[in-house]
Amino acid sequence: MRTATYFFIFLNLSLALFEEPAVYPLPFLATSVLEVLCLLVFLGRLTHFAKVTLHSVFWKDTKNICIMVAILLSLTDLAVYGVLRLYDVRSIRWSRIVRPIFLINFAESRQIRRAFRSIRNTLPEITYVFLLFMFSLLMFSLMALKLFGERNLQTAEGLPYFRNYLEIVFDLYVLVTTANSPDVMMPAFDFSSWYILFFIAFVIINTYIFMSLFLAVVYNNYKKHLKVMPGGACD
Repeated sequence: MRTATYFFIFLNLSLALFEEPAVYPLPFLATSVLEVLCLLVFLGRLTHFAKVTLHSVFWKDTKNICIMVAILLSLTDLAVYGVLRLYDVRSIRWSRIVRPIFLINFAESRQIRRAFRSIRNTLPEITYVFLLFMFSLLMFSLMALKLFGERNLQTAEGLPYFRNYLEIVFDLYVLVTTANSPDVMMPAFDFSSWYILFFIAFVIINTYIFMSLFLAVVYNNYKKHLKVMPGGACD
């Protein structure tokens, strides 16, 4: 039963590769039949749980409620999408976002649920570090606008260099990953080699300090929540 459940969960998640817009498109009838089959298996598994569990316990378990709601939403969305296709009305399968619910909420997925809850509990505690990083990024972007915005510099492609604040924020955000290094620095460096000090300070503070701090906070808090979580909480 566990192997069968995992197989149909994997099949249900894999349908995104074959549904429009698809990597490997299949006819709508084929994907819809497979999805209905998966949902019937999930419904049968849920019925099996209900048969072997006390009625009061079954309906108090939020996992079972989430699965039933996900099945209902998926069937409703599939029916509406099919009807709209008959009338050549273009629409989107919005119920795809609920498919991971099956992976998380079935009883066999205890370890996945545990990891998911650890991530959820970690998020509030890393918010402060993220806000500090964003504040640093916005301040450096403002300084870059003041330093380079009025000097009429251009990129190698002939585009204006650091004259729009939002574009500066995006370019410096990419620079944190070093993906656009050193290209984003060269117009300023060509104008004056002293401007390299600005980018050195930015990389040291945001890439080497904030990113390391961010990673450390995420790792330590995730490990803490994973350790302190009682065995019963995994269910």
